[in-house]
Amino acid sequence: MASRGGKSDGTDGAESDADLARRLDRLSRALEAERHEREEAERPTRTGGSDFALAFRLASEFVAGVLVGAALGWGLDHMAGTSPWGLIGFLLLGFAAGVLNVVRASSRMSSGATDGKGRSD
Repeated sequence: MASRGGKSDGTDGAESDADLARRLDRLSRALEAERHEREEAERPTRTGGSDFALAFRLASEFVAGVLVGAALGWGLDHMAGTSPWGLIGFLLLGFAAGVLNVVRASSRMSSGATDGKGRSD
């Protein structure tokens, strides 16, 4: 009675099993190498548009602090009649708050990049 391979002796099965094991081992190594290459390629990198987005975010953090300070100072001047001292004082406080926000945001971004986690937000 003939086997599927066309040979009827028992030594054919042992050789084909060894051959299949070698092929499976090669395939496993190739799949692992491909998986490793994909993981490397999918790691988040900051290039091009994402750099622009980060710069825009930092600028908006700063501008928001200055505008909020100016609005609070103008409101205080309008209500208390102390023009322009409330505006000047709160504008300076808004400037300081904007700088502080930019420093905090940039340190969070840089610590997230060095940890290998990408952005921390």
